[in-house]
Amino acid sequence: MADWRPNLISAVCYRDPKAALAWLEKAFGFELVFLVEDAEGNLGHSEMRFGNACVMIGNEWSDDHKSPASVGGKNTQTVHIQLSEGELDAHCERARAAGAEILVEPATQFYGDRTYRCKDPEGHIWTVARNVETVSVQEMERRTGLKITGQG
Repeated sequence: MADWRPNLISAVCYRDPKAALAWLEKAFGFELVFLVEDAEGNLGHSEMRFGNACVMIGNEWSDDHKSPASVGGKNTQTVHIQLSEGELDAHCERARAAGAEILVEPATQFYGDRTYRCKDPEGHIWTVARNVETVSVQEMERRTGLKITGQG
């Protein structure tokens, strides 16, 4: 395997992982970098890259590894995409055009990121963000009235 992979990689299960690979490329701009198929062409393992991040896309391979489409739309995680370039609103429109259900329209958050949230065709929830303003912890507290601990 290439040495570009990050230290933490999410693995996301789909009923139809090959369709998911194509959709993630079309909707979000992911790049397929590794694919394992058996003799019948069934997906065994795959990895997609987005910038310096990676996500594994796979089958529902056990009773504990299911797509939200197989468990009443429930999610146990959401996947966050942090854009380092490009325009967030245009990214949202690209995802919408590919069939994403936009759950939360683009909006600028108190912490300085502009974000939107969507569901893919099998019900996985994705949050996409792009930093548009550097905000100090003190300014975040002022904007929200909350006590915030961190480096902001």
